[in-house]
Amino acid sequence: MAIEEFGYKQELKRSLSLTDLVIYGMIFMIPIAPFGVYGYVNSEAPGMVPLAYIVGMVAMLFTALSYGSMARAFPIAGSVYSYAQRGLNPGVGFIAGWLLLLDYLLIPPLLYIYAAIALNHLYPEIPKTAFILAFLVSATLVNLRGMTFTARMNIVFLLAQLVVLGIFLVCAWKALHGGAGNGHLTLAPLYNPTGFNFGLLMQGVSIAVLSFLGFDAISTLAEETRGDAGRSVGRAALISLLVMGAIFVAQTWLATDLAAGMGFTSADSAFYEIAAIAGGSWLASLTAIATALAWGVAVSITSQAAVSRLLFGMARDGKLPGTLARVHPKYSTPYLSIYLVGVLSLVICYFFIDTVDTLTSLVNFGALSGFMILHITVINYYWRRMQSRNVWRHLITPVLGFVITFAIMFNMGLQAQKLGIAWVVIGLVYLWFLSRKGASLVLSKDI
Repeated sequence: MAIEEFGYKQELKRSLSLTDLVIYGMIFMIPIAPFGVYGYVNSEAPGMVPLAYIVGMVAMLFTALSYGSMARAFPIAGSVYSYAQRGLNPGVGFIAGWLLLLDYLLIPPLLYIYAAIALNHLYPEIPKTAFILAFLVSATLVNLRGMTFTARMNIVFLLAQLVVLGIFLVCAWKALHGGAGNGHLTLAPLYNPTGFNFGLLMQGVSIAVLSFLGFDAISTLAEETRGDAGRSVGRAALISLLVMGAIFVAQTWLATDLAAGMGFTSADSAFYEIAAIAGGSWLASLTAIATALAWGVAVSITSQAAVSRLLFGMARDGKLPGTLARVHPKYSTPYLSIYLVGVLSLVICYFFIDTVDTLTSLVNFGALSGFMILHITVINYYWRRMQSRNVWRHLITPVLGFVITFAIMFNMGLQAQKLGIAWVVIGLVYLWFLSRKGASLVLSKDI
């Protein structure tokens, strides 16, 4: 399906393959993501970190299937924003885009802060702001060059993370079977009936799902994908999600058995303390540096690319200032959107540099709210409007995805819920302003 069928012209360069999309999703989800957030998940769900990741993966699998369905119908940039405005209602589509903005705009600064924390742990004499500036500038410059260059960088970063992860897994396995922690791999981290608490588990899941946010960003690259973009986006989302889910469970399972009986200095350094048990101070330093480079460089590049494409899609439709839809004449990238993301990331880092847990919850609120709208869109577009009778794909899957996502959001921190609702209210006010100004909100009369 050509992009011209949706009233647009092809401006972005189609250069990405299915493999590029899978790598992009894996880089965005960060193979070593648990290194940075393990302590926060464990503080909410003690001893159940692997189980939290399993529940999170199941929830995201239903969401990935819904993304695949909508990507086939509308293979264009904009993610849930584009899907909801065409498959549900233009006004709801705007709110979906507004919620994704909360997610995507906050992810880059969140990554910079986590990376700065990891390096500051090793080099306390260097302020975190210095690390943040270095990461931000490098990500912006790489993104200006275009997705082809970014895709090449992604392969290097992915391989480097997998090497570090492999080193940790080998060292942790040897240490565990050498008598450390539980002394061997147990089933307790997957399910321990004596310490199981559903409420605590879901609170842990609400943090763990941060590691899975990234497969959805694949949909923002639909207009830069070769061949059948809709099919490739859906397949890449599922492949990257399943692979990364297995990687997350493997490393947290080993880490949890190895950490049996430990008391952590802080949630920030929990995983690095486990790494020290596994291989010594050198492994603790290696995992901290790898976390900083993965979060601050590799993923910040892909996340900035994703949010700039979302801004591009909304600006092209007149929902944001039209200048954000300008494309660089040489690199064919939405360069003004990329610059804006860099500036906003710097401002957000300034305000949240010491409250990263609140920022994490806000990112998850934006993403999960958008996912809920996505599931409703699948039902409305395929089951109601197109009269599809694929019960599993177009009814059961989105219903289950909605219910699980809602359960995770319900167990999220109250402060994040309040701030998230405030963001929605601001979006509704802005939507009203657009309608008063005569901005076109209606793409279809179907509701």
